Amino acid sequence: MSSSPPSGASPEIEPLGTPEPEPATRIPLKIEDWLTVAIMALLALITFANVLVRYFTNSSFAWTEEFSVFLMILLSMVAGSAAVARDRHIRIEYFSESGSMARRRRLSQFGAVLVAGLFFLIAGLSLRMVWDDYRFEETSPGIGVPQWWYSVWLPIVSTAIALRAVGLFIRRGQQIDADDRADRSTP
Repeated sequence: MSSSPPSGASPEIEPLGTPEPEPATRIPLKIEDWLTVAIMALLALITFANVLVRYFTNSSFAWTEEFSVFLMILLSMVAGSAAVARDRHIRIEYFSESGSMARRRRLSQFGAVLVAGLFFLIAGLSLRMVWDDYRFEETSPGIGVPQWWYSVWLPIVSTAIALRAVGLFIRRGQQIDADDRADRSTP
């Protein structure tokens, strides 16, 4: 039995569904994975409870829509943090996947610097928003809880995304150094 690729298939292309190895990170990526699962479960439970209440009483929980919107935003930011750490954020693959491996890693580092800068900026600017929500005692439009309960998560998760980008920058730099050492040791 031969292990050669089928006719017309490129030997460099991995079959669909082949899992990539997890990057070695100081803070485990399981944190984002479990937060994603917990948020999705909470969203499903809230939605299911609201459907049951609507079905049996012809009314709904007032808080579910506001809380669900908050959870969806938090979910997208937590998933964004995992995507940055795994180097799976949006990019133009024509540029990012062409050229040598060192060029690809340099582009990845450049992208990580831009992502870190953007999210550190968002974290800093959103701190002002949180402070204003707290200071002026803003309340949420749907159920009237303090608005800062929702907005405080923006600088926290933005900082987490920025730190994941810094970690990606460092890992790519270490890979470039390792590649350079390997190139120098090869005759």
